[in-house]
Amino acid sequence: MKVPFLDLRSPYQELRADLDAATQRVYESGWYLLGPEVEAFESEFAGYCGARHCVGVASGLDAIELIVRALGIGPGDEVIVPSNTYIATWLGVTAAGATPVPVEPEPASFNLDPARIEAAITHRTKAVLAVHLYGRPADLDAIDAVAANFGLAVIEDAAQAHGARYRGQRVGARYAAAFSFYPGKNLGAIGDGGAVVTNDPAVAEQVRLLRNYGSKVKYHNDVKGTNSRLDELQAALLRVKLAHLDDWNARRGTVAARYLDELAGIDGLALPDVAPDHEPAWHLFVVRHQRRDDLAERLTSAGIGTLIHYPVPPHLSPAYADAAIPPGSLPIAELLAGEVLSLPMGPHVTEEQTGVVIDAVRAAAGEIPHA
Repeated sequence: MKVPFLDLRSPYQELRADLDAATQRVYESGWYLLGPEVEAFESEFAGYCGARHCVGVASGLDAIELIVRALGIGPGDEVIVPSNTYIATWLGVTAAGATPVPVEPEPASFNLDPARIEAAITHRTKAVLAVHLYGRPADLDAIDAVAANFGLAVIEDAAQAHGARYRGQRVGARYAAAFSFYPGKNLGAIGDGGAVVTNDPAVAEQVRLLRNYGSKVKYHNDVKGTNSRLDELQAALLRVKLAHLDDWNARRGTVAARYLDELAGIDGLALPDVAPDHEPAWHLFVVRHQRRDDLAERLTSAGIGTLIHYPVPPHLSPAYADAAIPPGSLPIAELLAGEVLSLPMGPHVTEEQTGVVIDAVRAAAGEIPHA
C-alpha cells in the first residue's frame, strides 16, 4: 500500500455538501471581497482562538509583516526570530523593513530556546517572534519573561498551530498571532489566505487599515498600505472547515500517538518531544535520523511519502546572503536541517495507513548501517 505524504482530496470529499453550498452562497451573493463571509469568519475564528479580534489577510507571510508594521517596527529595528523555521518567518520581518536576528532552538522541541534570547538583544531589538513550529507550542511563559524584562513585544507565528494549546490556552489568545490558511494547514483554504488574531484593538485596527491600501474610506488613503485581503470565497470555505477543526486535530493526535508508541526504541530514530503542558496541533510529525536521506530514500521505495521541513535554514539561503551569517554560525539549526524528516500526517490518514507507515519506518531504519 502506498501512503501519500498529504491528502487534500479527502477533506473535500468528507465535507462536499457543505463546501459546495458555501461556494454557491458566495457566487449568488455577488460580493467577493471584505463582505459578510469574511466578517463572520473573523468573528468565529477570533472566538475559537479565545481572542477579541481577527483580521483576514491574503497569507500567513502577510500576517507576519502586517503585525510587525502595526506594532510600529520597521527600518533600523531588530526582531528576534528562530534560526530553525520556514523562511516566511524571516521574510515577514524583512518585508516590514526590520532586521531578523536568529536565535537557536531547543533541539528537543525544535522551537526557539528562551535561554538564548537575552544574548541576542541589542538597543535596536523591538520584538521576539515565537514560532509554534510543526504545531508544537513554543514556551511562551519563558519567552514572555525575557521579553517583559527588556520591554519587548512578543509575536506568535501560529501558521502551523491552529487549535494547539499552551498550558490550556489556545495559541493566539495571548499575543498578536499570524495564521496561514495555505491548503495543507490544519485549517486550510482552497488557495492562499491568512489572518491576524489579537486582543489589542489598536493592532487590529492598524492591520485592517494596512491590508486595504491604507484606506478606511474608499479612495482616501491614510498610510502606505498594501493589498492583502482574505476573499469571501475562502472565508466561506474556512467557516465550514472551522467547525470540524477540533475533530480533525483529534484525529491527527490519534495518528501521532501511534507513531510515538510504536516507533519508540528504534535505533537512530529520534521522535518529537511533547511537554506535558503542551497540546500540539500535530500539523507535522517530524522525526530525526543521522542518516535522514538514506531513511527517506528507503521509505520512498516502500511507497511512503515524506518531506523535509526544512532542508535549508534561512541563514544559509541565498535570499539572506546579505546577512553574512557564515555556515557553522547556527549549528543547531544546521544539524536539524540535515536530520529532520516528516512522516505522513493528517486527519484522513487511516489506521491501516498508519500501520503501514510504522512497519515501513521500522524496516527502513533496520536496513541502515550504523554510522
